[in-house]
Amino acid sequence: MSLLESQPLKRVFKYEHKGKQIELEDFNPLAPPEDIIKFYSGQYPELTNASVEKPEFEGANMVFNITTTVGTKG
Repeated sequence: MSLLESQPLKRVFKYEHKGKQIELEDFNPLAPPEDIIKFYSGQYPELTNASVEKPEFEGANMVFNITTTVGTKG
C-alpha cells in the first residue's frame, strides 16, 4: 500500500521583458502576487501598472502570467 504525500505548489511569475520570457523569483510564498510584482517594479518600471492573471497549473507549479499596460501620452 502506498501513501499519498502532498507537496505545496511552487509559485512561478512569468513576464515578457524586451521580447524574452523571464521568471521572477517568488521571494515570499505567503505574500499576495501583487506584492511580488510591486517589489520587482523597481527593477522593471513597466510593472508599476501591471496586472497578474489568474494562475494556471503546470505540473507542480502555479504559474502567474504578468501583463503590462502599454499606453501612449497625448
